[in-house]
Amino acid sequence: MRTADELWDLLQQARAMPHGAAQIALVEQVLRHADTAGDPQLAFTARLLATNAYTYGGEPAKAFVSFAWALNDFDRNPGPHHARGKHTLLWHFKTMVSAMTDFPEIPLDRTYAVLDDMERRYREDGHSLQAVYKHRYLVAAHVGAPETDEWFARWQAAPRDDLSDCIGCDPSSVAHYYNDRGRYADVITTAEPVLAGELNCTEQPQGILHELMTAYLHIGRLADAADAHRRSYRLERGNLADLWNLGTHVAFCARTGNEHRGLEILQRHVDWLDKAPSPAADMHFAADAAMLLRRLTELGHGDTVIHRREHGDSTAADLAAELSARAVALARRFDERNGTDHQSRIIADELAAEPYGVKLALSPTARIAAPAPAADPTPAPAPPALEVPAGAGPAELLDLAQQQYRADRDAELAAVLDALDARFPRLDDPLLAGRRELMAGNRLRTAAHARANGAGRDLMREHSARALELFAEAGAAGELSALRARMAVDDLYEGGEPDEEPIRADVAFQEEHGGAFERGSAWTRLAIAHLRAGRLDEATEACERAGAYAQEVGDERTIALHSLLLARVGFATHRHDEAVAAARTAFGFYRTHGPARRIAEAGTMLGHVTGDPAEKVEAFGAVLATGVPDQALAVRVGRGNALLQLDRADEAIPDLVEAVALCAEAGHELGGAHARGDLAHAYREAGRPVEAAEVLEEALARFERLGEDDAADNARFQLAGLYRELGDPDGALALYRTLIERLADDPHGRGQTAEEAAGLLYDLDRDAEAADTFEAAASALHEAGDLIGELRALRRGAIALHYADQPERGVDTIRLIGERFDALPAELAAEPNAIFQRAMTAFAAHNLLMPRGRYAEVLPHLRGAPEQLRGIGATEQADTLEGMLGEALLRSGAAAEAEALLRALLDRLPGDASHREIAAALHEEALAAVEGRTTS
Repeated sequence: MRTADELWDLLQQARAMPHGAAQIALVEQVLRHADTAGDPQLAFTARLLATNAYTYGGEPAKAFVSFAWALNDFDRNPGPHHARGKHTLLWHFKTMVSAMTDFPEIPLDRTYAVLDDMERRYREDGHSLQAVYKHRYLVAAHVGAPETDEWFARWQAAPRDDLSDCIGCDPSSVAHYYNDRGRYADVITTAEPVLAGELNCTEQPQGILHELMTAYLHIGRLADAADAHRRSYRLERGNLADLWNLGTHVAFCARTGNEHRGLEILQRHVDWLDKAPSPAADMHFAADAAMLLRRLTELGHGDTVIHRREHGDSTAADLAAELSARAVALARRFDERNGTDHQSRIIADELAAEPYGVKLALSPTARIAAPAPAADPTPAPAPPALEVPAGAGPAELLDLAQQQYRADRDAELAAVLDALDARFPRLDDPLLAGRRELMAGNRLRTAAHARANGAGRDLMREHSARALELFAEAGAAGELSALRARMAVDDLYEGGEPDEEPIRADVAFQEEHGGAFERGSAWTRLAIAHLRAGRLDEATEACERAGAYAQEVGDERTIALHSLLLARVGFATHRHDEAVAAARTAFGFYRTHGPARRIAEAGTMLGHVTGDPAEKVEAFGAVLATGVPDQALAVRVGRGNALLQLDRADEAIPDLVEAVALCAEAGHELGGAHARGDLAHAYREAGRPVEAAEVLEEALARFERLGEDDAADNARFQLAGLYRELGDPDGALALYRTLIERLADDPHGRGQTAEEAAGLLYDLDRDAEAADTFEAAASALHEAGDLIGELRALRRGAIALHYADQPERGVDTIRLIGERFDALPAELAAEPNAIFQRAMTAFAAHNLLMPRGRYAEVLPHLRGAPEQLRGIGATEQADTLEGMLGEALLRSGAAAEAEALLRALLDRLPGDASHREIAAALHEEALAAVEGRTTS
């Protein structure tokens, strides 16, 4: 048997809980014992809380019983506690009337009787009938009565009072009236100002956002419509009581070209139909879901499978028919009760609803149609068009083709090879035939589509293999050596078995037989081999040898090509300045002279190696302007993050959205998760926390599925911060608790997370929990060796203990802070942060002891603290503590010392100091005490 005090404690715990099954369970635990605890106030108060918990926790049918009990107790057993609960009881009449219309088994006459009783009691208590008229309007609207507009007008004309619905709910109902009548501008005029204010109601702001999302859509404010949908769905998705509204989100998705998102929402909530809060919620959710499934079927996806826990799997087409019949049957029951066909007509309209005729991007990861970056405005003049000599033989044409290839003139190379094939379809000379095969492969190397797909690479290998055979037949040792080396490098890039022997052999051959260009190419290939094998010193040496031959060739294009290699090697060997300089050289040349594929290659390299975010944006932008797809993902991610560094988050979003899409296309699930993390950061920095949270939730789900524990924990921590920003402290606390459990082997991470959780609990005025959590954070930080962090957590915990009314525990904590500070190593104790934490402990001591009249005890904590703070430049905090010291001296009887200290403080404080007025009042009181006079 629980005592009344224990039950009151449980009731207070329940009151602080979010609405839902857990709150209902705790309230019902109290109800089981309330009537035998000998406390009539407890029994009455428990019923009032139960009515609220049932209504907003998704079990309104139970609220009828708790409300009836409270009303009967109020009428038959009047007591002093009823006066305190009377306002809540009268408020609950509104809840009951609204709920009664949602259950077709409750006779309409009974609803009208409750309305009449509500009106009588409101009149007798001197209240406005505004709320009564509103609920008569709501019942009339439900029935489809002709007097609906009349009751609406009377409601609007009546004065508001303290029993009127909140400043969010009343305008939401007005906006709903306007939406039903197509008065969308009036919806926005009514609703938007409400969002600008402060809303503390359980049903807001999601209720008013619901009305705005369709109104925005109809007047063309599509981005605002999407935002309203996202924000309201986020607030409603976790509450069974909002099942009706969740159906409207399903319908909104279905009618805006977001059937896939609607299906995700339906799949997430379809099992709630088995525990629908009311038949009305059941009916509307079923109708909206059936409409979505009909749309999917019409779009050719009728065989899509929907999973239901208690009913097995169903196809979209089958479930559409089932839910449609369910909604129609429920509507018929309501109409039989009401004596009209109004609900059947509403459901028929919902089932037959068609798209709005607009396409909305509701998913924050949906591709954004953004203009491509502009091409370089000052390209170099194009070289004169190549005229293929009419009388040239195959050897001359192959020499010409090689010149075009080395000059990166891709179109001209293709033209020469086309002429060669047309004039000389057959070449009997194996050397010439081998050279043709080699150049055909080179032609593919210059084509983006060939580089980007396996078939193109296979074809290049085939050309190389045929060329190799022909060179061997011709006895062309130089061509044979170079091609073997080149094919070995290709194998390295393709991830094949590394065989560096041909590469090294070609270096030796070319050093003996080749020219400067051939020698430089051989050393370049060897540098690449060393680089890929991680032999950085050897790669550097080979790169230098290749550079010397590039200078000997003296051609700017050859030097630019070598600069790309130099940038790669410099980046790998952490020679940052050298890498950036080389990348700038290459980018500068190719940006002026082309071709596009080289601009893309050099721009990508520069974007990766430079530390200047503005230069990254410029380089990656030039890459995107070429339209070359190579490394598009890395370029999008790189530019997006560079834009974030430049505080240009809005511009970063399209790049990072595209990165997510590219990962999906390539099947890179882990890359897609990380790209979502970057995108979430961009949304948050752009002031769009709803989208940030949704994207980060997607990232977290992927990290969890892939077993990426560290990334998942980081996502949880960031997501908790977003939940706090979005006004979802319970969601944030749940994530913090998960992290604290998961970080058992990481005391520093556990301590940081616990301190964040404790700060949130403190902000929620859950001070005892906050104090316990600060203590746990301090212990973890001590374990991690973060001794200053421990001081900070202990100090914050002492402040929480003041508000939790646990002064002795607070004093013990302050004593522990002193011991911990005295035990710090000298160099750590001298750090400004350590001094700050120790000195500001005096603030906690003041809060703990002064309100409890323990003035003398606080003095040792305050003395010396202002001087310590001034020593580290914390002047404002020092002045605050000095004022506290003056007050403590005054209250402990040392008025003269207090007067002198406060006079000196006032002389020092600027005229606009925030605490000057308090210091002046204390000084006047101290001066009066010294002079033996009193103050008012």
